[in-house]
Amino acid sequence: MTEQLESMPVDWRRALAVVAHPDDLEYGCAAAVAVWTDEGREVGYLLATRGEAGIDTLEPEKCAPLREREQRASAAVVGVSRVEFLDHRDGVIEYGVELRRDIAAAIRRHRPELIVTLNHRDTWGGVAWNTPDHRAVGRAALDAAGDAGNRWIFPELAEQGLDPWNGVRWVAVAGSATPTHAVDVTVGLERSVHSLLAHRTYIEVLTDQDPEEYCRAFLAGNAEASGERFGGRPAVTFELFAR
Repeated sequence: MTEQLESMPVDWRRALAVVAHPDDLEYGCAAAVAVWTDEGREVGYLLATRGEAGIDTLEPEKCAPLREREQRASAAVVGVSRVEFLDHRDGVIEYGVELRRDIAAAIRRHRPELIVTLNHRDTWGGVAWNTPDHRAVGRAALDAAGDAGNRWIFPELAEQGLDPWNGVRWVAVAGSATPTHAVDVTVGLERSVHSLLAHRTYIEVLTDQDPEEYCRAFLAGNAEASGERFGGRPAVTFELFAR
């Protein structure tokens, strides 16, 4: 029998989702976010880029503000009002001290107990290669969870009024090929469809399929497949790292 996944922890109030691009969270995580905000939890979004290199037919200077607007609208669908952008360059994000510092600063601002990020490994569990941006941001988010609590790493942040925050208890990695936990998204799935659909400009470039049909088929299919390891309930899965 396939090993069943555990339920995600529920004894937390604030989460910060840290990803590279607009739409990264909407390909699955948004259904869990909808569940969490319904429960009265605070969730903020931090995006390393504005996704300006994501549409081949649209110049970056025109693409960036459009994708930012779509991301803010998408977040609002699932109850998220705080959306921040770091303005690293889309497609060429570099893992390193600068990225770790930027994420650590955001963690100190938001003071979350839970950080959510995207798969930081080389592949999606097989021969499908992951992108450099996803790898860099996911790894930096895992590292910044510790950086944020150490006053001797990036001491300049404290000088800017951002005191250390050592309250991160977990980092949850979405899109992992080796998930350990899951969230029942029965009540959040429909809103996640509309949250992804808010990225209409991007989606219309990706597929000739009707955008809503595309979003619904993708999200419902993944949730159903994940539910096979979660008591048959539609689910979003995470690999959970405790701190």
